[in-house]
Amino acid sequence: MDFEAFLALLPAAVGDRPLRHVLDVRHESFATPHYLALARRHGYVTVHTDSPKFPAIADADAPFAYLRLMRSEAHRASGYPREALDAWAAGAQAWARGDAPLPGPRDVFVFFINGAKERAPAAALELIRRFSG
Repeated sequence: MDFEAFLALLPAAVGDRPLRHVLDVRHESFATPHYLALARRHGYVTVHTDSPKFPAIADADAPFAYLRLMRSEAHRASGYPREALDAWAAGAQAWARGDAPLPGPRDVFVFFINGAKERAPAAALELIRRFSG
């Protein structure tokens, strides 16, 4: 299948609601400047995954950020070590402010989706606490 042809099929809107598409590619073959340029050309963002199984493909030039944090551990009350949550919060805030490389603020979506699902709500609350404190 022609991947670019597939991307061209995705609608820009449903009725009067604009859509923003996120691509969850989970293979190292997508970790290339060519792929990121292709996604950007269509206005799509790639999931930045924090996972031991899947590649972390970050695109600092994307119009918004979509983070999927998948390293929660069941034995931790908050799912993540404090230092890791601090680092993710700082990174998300920097992207939201538009510190670099794109000027200006942008939306940042952070999801805790992982094997230790019972810890996802606690991890999300801990991250939110860092944003508001």
